[in-house]
Amino acid sequence: MASVHESLYFNPMMTNGVVHANVFGIKDWVTPYKMALLVLLSELGRAGAQLGLLERRRLNRLLLPLLQGPDMPLSRLRKAIEESCPHLASSVHIRLKLMAKGELKDMEQFFDDLSDSFTGTEPEVHKTSVVGLFLRHMILAYNKLSFSQVYKLYTALQQYFQNDEKKNGLDESDMELTNTEELEGKMEKEELDVPLREEEISCSGPLSQKQAEYFLSQQASLLKNDETKALAPASLQKELNNLLKFNPDFAEAHYLSYLNSLRVQDVFSSTHSLLHYFDRLILTGAESKSNGDEGYGRSLRYAALNLAALHCRFGHYQQAELALQEAIRIAQESNDHVCLQHCLSWLYILEQKIFDSCVLLEHSVNKSLHFGLPYLASLGIQSLVQQRAFAGKAANKLMDALKDSDLLHWKHSLSELIDISIAQKTAIWRLYGRSTMALQQAQTLLSMNSLEAVNMGVQQNNTESFAVVLCHLAELHAEQGYFAAASEILKHLKERFPPNSQHAQLWMLFDQKIQFERAMNDGRYHIADSLVAGITALNSIEGVYRKAIVLKAQNQMSEAHKLLQKLLIHCQKIKNTEMVISVLLSIAELYWRSSCHTIALPVLLQALALSREYSLQYLASETVLNLAFSQLILGIPEQALNILHMAIEPVLAHGAVLDKGCAMFLVAKCQVASAASYTPQKKIEALESAILNLNEAKTYFAKVDCKEQLRDVLYFQARLFHTLGKTQERNKCAMLFRQLHQELPAHGVPLINAFK
Repeated sequence: MASVHESLYFNPMMTNGVVHANVFGIKDWVTPYKMALLVLLSELGRAGAQLGLLERRRLNRLLLPLLQGPDMPLSRLRKAIEESCPHLASSVHIRLKLMAKGELKDMEQFFDDLSDSFTGTEPEVHKTSVVGLFLRHMILAYNKLSFSQVYKLYTALQQYFQNDEKKNGLDESDMELTNTEELEGKMEKEELDVPLREEEISCSGPLSQKQAEYFLSQQASLLKNDETKALAPASLQKELNNLLKFNPDFAEAHYLSYLNSLRVQDVFSSTHSLLHYFDRLILTGAESKSNGDEGYGRSLRYAALNLAALHCRFGHYQQAELALQEAIRIAQESNDHVCLQHCLSWLYILEQKIFDSCVLLEHSVNKSLHFGLPYLASLGIQSLVQQRAFAGKAANKLMDALKDSDLLHWKHSLSELIDISIAQKTAIWRLYGRSTMALQQAQTLLSMNSLEAVNMGVQQNNTESFAVVLCHLAELHAEQGYFAAASEILKHLKERFPPNSQHAQLWMLFDQKIQFERAMNDGRYHIADSLVAGITALNSIEGVYRKAIVLKAQNQMSEAHKLLQKLLIHCQKIKNTEMVISVLLSIAELYWRSSCHTIALPVLLQALALSREYSLQYLASETVLNLAFSQLILGIPEQALNILHMAIEPVLAHGAVLDKGCAMFLVAKCQVASAASYTPQKKIEALESAILNLNEAKTYFAKVDCKEQLRDVLYFQARLFHTLGKTQERNKCAMLFRQLHQELPAHGVPLINAFK
């Protein structure tokens, strides 16, 4: 069909293969597919009152995508009509067959009869309706054709119908050679074939202006809200190249090509398409028509701003700053306050890479509210809340700020920002160590219906907010020992965000981290070490930290210490406080294992001061547990028990199962150490209480399959039962300990020198 279109319309406009005119000057042209639609509309008018209300409603819902969408094969069109009204599909097929196998005058008579739809006091079709406009465009386009073009169109119609007959094996010659059973089998197979999605239909010929606009708007919406339902990057680029082949000055196609290149992180192609978009926008004069003399300047300043955003996305901060300065200069010359506010927001993002500054952000939020830019103001508030969360501000103040931004979202129906706000709350509660509150926020977002549904029946969009929340949900389940549920969530994430999508790196990182923790719990350090490379590729800081953990578990103390010291300096430089505290706790554990208990205390006190300064309650509780362990080693278990009561409640309420088990194990150790100075009766009570705590710790460790910790608990329990004279219980614990001890390698580390 491409050759037919080119010979009919485009050869006069081309010199040496280059299009010199905008083909979209022709609003619409007649194609065999559109003739099939005209037949459908004609038969629909004839059927009239014979159609039931339900059938008419289905057909009306079907017509709009058929009129706006690209051309499709006759078999797919007929199947779509059959689903709504089978006998109408049969009438359309018979009418097309008569026209295709008849003479040229039959097609001419058909177009002459179309004009009758608008005549009479009560016409079948109103001229200004969607169907009426389509009919008028087709009649006008047909009347403008020369005789040779009409003949070529008729030949194309015959070919269109014959291709359908060959595909379905329904022509007379095939029916003579095919028996009934084979025909029935073929039809059954065809009925079982899942119809392709509408956006996946490819048209080899040029699209009309309306078809192109519909295709571009549909794909742009899908890329924003549900990337998995959009065309694959290669297929979409092929369609865009086909559009641009017939009209290189189609600016919107260049912009969609830019968005498509961003999906695959193609720096060169995305920059090329973005520059072409603004070049075409200026050349076509689209901006100058709507904005007067300011149109060209507006395109230039927003071109520079978009280029700055593109460079910032790829980490080219110096080039981004130069482009942003250019956008600011042009916007100031034109007195464009809206553009300046966008520039101010990006200026904050660029300066944030160098140093933290709230002044620009606060100024941006105030100005955005002043100029009536709720979207930009809300994004500023979200960024301000995120920055102050990292700065350690109180959670209640941050939630109040988010509540104010939520009012803006609901007032202006900013669906995307509602999702971002809830995902932000989930991340903040996770940062502060309140897993219960994080779980509640995650469930809130997942149970909500989006205000911008992509397709009929789809109530949630596959945006970054949903990816973040689902990742947190998977990690929360894994921390509580529900690995099967975490695997189901990750499986769902893989379906919603395939590996080639832009948000896939989120679940990839969480998947690797969960696998790493499971391997470490199970004592399979070689598997954990193999996962470090994948984590490092996705997040270098997390990867280095986990490499140090593996080295520490393998008793390579000096290598682990060097790695942790380098990581500590780097994290202090970039102000990653959460990781700084985690590194300090790991360094303290290295000192314990090296019997340098007094050196570990200043490190732990530094971690405690940081965690309290930045309101990281869970990390503060974990640090207190480590301090209690240090006091136990230094021979003051009574003091260790006193401070344990301060820290154990948040751990049991919001902590991971492994941390709960370690906390209860530590309590039991402190109880046993304190019982040495008790009277015989009180000592027995203390030891029995310690056994109960060990039973609870054993339950927690078993839940996450932490065999090394289970072995230590069983050993400790066996010793306590021996002291109390409970031989049967002692033998049972000893037998279980022996089984685990034979399965796991012994590293020669004394039991009392390890907290985790």
